[in-house]
Amino acid sequence: MRIAIIGGGIGGLTAALALRQFGFEPQVFEQAPELLEVGSAIIIWPNAMRVLHQLGLSEMVRHDGGVLEEARWVNQDGRLINHFALPKTDLPAIVLHRARLQEELLRALPRESIHLGHVFESFEQHSDVVVAKFTNGTSLEFDLLIGADGLHSHVRAQMLNDGPPDYRGYIAWRGVVDFTPKSLAPASAIEIYGKGKRFGIGPMGSDKVGWWVSVNKHSPDGEAHDATPREELLRLFDGWCEPVPELIRATPVSSLIRNPVFDRQPVKKWSEGSVTLMGDAIHPLTPNLGQGGCLAVEDAAILARCLNQYASEPTESASSIAVALRKFEMLRFARTATVARCSRMYGIVGQWENPWAVSLRRMALSIVPNVLSQRLMRWLIDYQAYGGSI
Repeated sequence: MRIAIIGGGIGGLTAALALRQFGFEPQVFEQAPELLEVGSAIIIWPNAMRVLHQLGLSEMVRHDGGVLEEARWVNQDGRLINHFALPKTDLPAIVLHRARLQEELLRALPRESIHLGHVFESFEQHSDVVVAKFTNGTSLEFDLLIGADGLHSHVRAQMLNDGPPDYRGYIAWRGVVDFTPKSLAPASAIEIYGKGKRFGIGPMGSDKVGWWVSVNKHSPDGEAHDATPREELLRLFDGWCEPVPELIRATPVSSLIRNPVFDRQPVKKWSEGSVTLMGDAIHPLTPNLGQGGCLAVEDAAILARCLNQYASEPTESASSIAVALRKFEMLRFARTATVARCSRMYGIVGQWENPWAVSLRRMALSIVPNVLSQRLMRWLIDYQAYGGSI
């Protein structure tokens, strides 16, 4: 089967590797001239770790990342609001540099299957073939086209034509530092709360720390000011407890990453004929639960399994591919829609800035029992993409 994957991010590369395990030989088309992942951290929760284990990458993730064993909620003045141990699972939760995961995914794929500098333009569907067109004038025929081209997906725009994603009213900044502040507890994910602002911290292994912030902004567009991004962040988080100012000061300005926070309302149509969407292209998440990349990794495994069962040689046809894609979206819709909704609601509460609402949030978080936190986490991370029948 001739398979094209549009997008060489973590989701697209994982899909390529998962498909190859079933004997397919997908081709990945990436618009960038080089695959250079942004310099930030990603949480690989156990639900995604299980997929990476199946693909032979879990040992690398363990070796190069930092293990999470507990989560802490802290007030901006440094007072502990609550904490809970993460549930014991077959595989740990790991904080890893995105570039390392992308590097290993690329290493596991044949070099000739990755095509850089290919900006996707459009597709045409015929009775037995999909034609992918690129802005460099190339047109290629495939049996299946997978849109893994992210939040602003061009494949989605042609298929669904449903407009831009929804801005959620806040901006996220991310950074990495090459040391671990002494004030940090080991193996802990920390979220520090203020009025309309949050600061998150996670250990990345090798004495590195990844951090992120979220700040309420009415518009997603950048604002003109004389201060550098670091100076602006120091102003926004002035008076916050350590290590917040320490981490901001230690992060090179050139490596600070700013992203407006978007997602979309769930839609049930993921596919059209022999074209489908996966990852952020179909179900973008706010970053509040750290599950955006993990759900894309899950998608990759489930899509590969569906294609292996319903559309494998020697009976492959446009109709059998369509059946496989319908099964894929049916298996994935409810989970991805629920996780997206929970992530959105967590972000709404986390970004409260009214003093009464902030006090209510602090009180509510302080009384959440450890057993309830673990039960909610298990619902999120116990998912088995390679478990059961398709």
